[in-house]
Amino acid sequence: MKAEIIAVGSELLTPDRVDTNSLFITEELNKLGIEVLRKTIVGDDRELLAEAFRDALNRVPVVIASGGLGPTEDDLTRETVAELLGRQLQRNEQVVRAIEARFRSFKREMPSVNLRQAMVPEGAEVLENPRGTAPGLWLEDQGRKVALLPGPPRELKPLFLEQVLPRLQRQASGVRMFHRELRSTGLGESHVEERIKPVYTRYRDVSTTILATPGEIQIHLRKWSDDPAQANNILDEIVQSFELALGDRIFAHAATSLEQVVAQLLIDHRATIAVAESCTGGLLAERLTRIPGSSTYFLGGAVCYSNEMKTAWAEVPKELIAAKGAVSGEVAIALATGIRRAVKSTLGVGITGIAGPGGGSEEKPVGTVHVALAAPGGSKEKLVHLPGDREAIRFYASQLALDMVRMHFLYGDAQPQRASKS
Repeated sequence: MKAEIIAVGSELLTPDRVDTNSLFITEELNKLGIEVLRKTIVGDDRELLAEAFRDALNRVPVVIASGGLGPTEDDLTRETVAELLGRQLQRNEQVVRAIEARFRSFKREMPSVNLRQAMVPEGAEVLENPRGTAPGLWLEDQGRKVALLPGPPRELKPLFLEQVLPRLQRQASGVRMFHRELRSTGLGESHVEERIKPVYTRYRDVSTTILATPGEIQIHLRKWSDDPAQANNILDEIVQSFELALGDRIFAHAATSLEQVVAQLLIDHRATIAVAESCTGGLLAERLTRIPGSSTYFLGGAVCYSNEMKTAWAEVPKELIAAKGAVSGEVAIALATGIRRAVKSTLGVGITGIAGPGGGSEEKPVGTVHVALAAPGGSKEKLVHLPGDREAIRFYASQLALDMVRMHFLYGDAQPQRASKS
């Protein structure tokens, strides 16, 4: 079965609001084996709304809409759909009583404008909404099904789960979507595509999507099937081939961030970590501590922006900074070993670089970053030249640092970089 989603509201066409309802509805429909072919956002315009609903109903048998059921003049969903389907709007006294009761519970008088919410298209089923004044509506017309739901997520989600989902379940087929997700880092989108394309192109009935996000590449596999065993076997087979193609660049097999992966590794190994950051300005510490329970592994950190603070807080020798420069592999290693020694952590991370937009030189251009990891067996350091603006460089540097910690637990001291005994 196919479906489309229509999100109604001019506010969704501004940068101030995000349409999260469609994501929720898509996930729930996919669980039923209903494939979402299109999502449309429409402002509060009668003509454009009619066009959106008319086109959707000509394409698919199921349309789910959110928003436009409020009491004001710009809430046009009820009227538009009723006119499109040739239905008269009729005042529903049960809805009137429910709205009046809700206002009484707040010890307020119901404004007469709320009576608009009691106007129901002829033949529609009212979906009671105990969390708001706008009831949902369920309409069937020539084999097509339309659900009109209030826009606020706190009202829409329970209404969909409690009243729309059961109606769809009765008519859903045995086909459903099976999904796998892989996340990788350290390779660009084109490099990932180059490695895995020979694999996924052999499976014509599996949809493969490669998404580039800051610091990582997500790979989504989707297969629609009524045979769970066969679908899972095929997806597992593809995943295994991707693992061979991408190797240790895969850091997660689910919607998991790199900091979550590193946090779990630190917990599993009963290890602690401390950081000394220059160009990232505390971003690595923030990412490590955004995970609940981070106090079990994160001991502390220092933002050593000035050379004086590198010496005072991470014990980096002044002579080393003078000889090699603040942005150097040697200083990065000194930051990592110094902070580790200062707080007595299992691991120490040091980051120094030039985030820009100024401060670069021919020898050390903007984007030059050194990241070092100090561990009981020694230290490793990596030099990278990162692209992008200031925020991108800072984020990529923190991503590299997290990946170095991950690789430490994956390979231990065998992971080769520049080594220096601490």
